[in-house]
Amino acid sequence: MGTQILRIKINGQPLQLEISPSASLLDVLREHAGLTGAKLGCGRGECGACTVILNGKAVASCILPAMEAMDASVETIEGLSKDGELHPLQQAFIDHGAVQCGYCTPGMIMSAKALLDKNTNPSEDEIKEAIGGNLCRCTGYVKIVEAIKAAAEVTRER
Repeated sequence: MGTQILRIKINGQPLQLEISPSASLLDVLREHAGLTGAKLGCGRGECGACTVILNGKAVASCILPAMEAMDASVETIEGLSKDGELHPLQQAFIDHGAVQCGYCTPGMIMSAKALLDKNTNPSEDEIKEAIGGNLCRCTGYVKIVEAIKAAAEVTRER
């Protein structure tokens, strides 16, 4: 099987990558772009460990054919911190102890970011709905929801 050229912008960086036509977006991020924050969990788009933001929407990158991201803009957990300062979501997850093993955390944060990018004052139900596709096997979701609420407050103040 040959290769195809994928033009994509990842965390603001335009890239042109030679990839397998069967590659998923997660494959491209991890193997071609060297960004390992998004994780392979279930491989079926059900656990959320691979969540990234594609053109403003949270998506399961493990089931998205990479060629569907042609000329798209992708945000990953690696692109959130700026000038050595953590994104408010990253800081809130630390401050609220919303991290256990950390495997699901990047996907959780990216789902929350997609929400806060559109709604800086989400209700608790909206937060729960936004992270509904992200599974955490280590902890409950109380601290995660609290962290997202705190990050929303910081985001509104900026």
